[in-house]
Amino acid sequence: MYRPVRFILAAALLSIPVQIATPVQIEAQTTGPSNGSLVIVGGAMQDPAILRRFLDLAGGPDAPIVVIPTAGGADEYDQFYQGLRAWRAVGATNLTVLHTNDRSEANSEAFIRAIREASGVWLPGGRQWRLMDSYLDTRTEEELWNLLERGGVVGGSSAGATPLGSYLVRGDTRTNTIMMGDHVEGWGFLTNSAIDQHLLKRNRQFDLIEVIQAHPELLGIGLDENTAIVVTGNQFEVIGQSYVAIYDNDRMIGDHGFFYLLAPGDRFDLVTREAVRPSRAVRPVQPTDPERWPGR
Repeated sequence: MYRPVRFILAAALLSIPVQIATPVQIEAQTTGPSNGSLVIVGGAMQDPAILRRFLDLAGGPDAPIVVIPTAGGADEYDQFYQGLRAWRAVGATNLTVLHTNDRSEANSEAFIRAIREASGVWLPGGRQWRLMDSYLDTRTEEELWNLLERGGVVGGSSAGATPLGSYLVRGDTRTNTIMMGDHVEGWGFLTNSAIDQHLLKRNRQFDLIEVIQAHPELLGIGLDENTAIVVTGNQFEVIGQSYVAIYDNDRMIGDHGFFYLLAPGDRFDLVTREAVRPSRAVRPVQPTDPERWPGR
């Protein structure tokens, strides 16, 4: 089973003197999977281009896709599950629904066989802790890692997106308004990261700040609705219709500098935590007018 360490704690930094005015440098890298791809969506997905991109990464319309709707909370799902309609609308022909609330079944050979034969796995929304209760540290999770290792694609939307990071925000069983609750461990396909969704539509853009302040080693990624990041290696590209917010402890400056936004077409390097933003017009810096600003 291929599975990297989910959390890298920076306890050794406690003994290093730091100037108050200088941001703390956290020795923890955020990385994507060494093979395969991730498609992480902020919920309310209406842009068919996102599913088409997933399907292309999986191998095309006939690629075997497994849909795991466990986050939705129903006792049973079958091949008439309405979440398959969007997939059929973009031409997917080989769809399997896989669901259990029983961890012993999630560890069974019969259950994991579909993932072993798939080239893509998709996780729809609901409540993310349900996915963790059923599949964290099971053979099902192991097969998700194996799928990525052989070059497949894992994706999710809304509550299906958050578990792809290492820290599970909104994982409390009481309410999804609690950012750091009774379930905090994700699968960590994107290491040292916390992923939030429905960002701007639900006015959640400030919610990840407390998580990054409590866990400064994490990279916070907040996705608005109908917007996705496509992760390949240690880089991702923004696609869809809205914005992705980046929360990086080393770049939090002042009262209003807690995050910045990436637009569709922008790219981000997970290791260096630097963005390439072609969506912004780049103009040369104009020299200061000495008549307006004498002495400068």
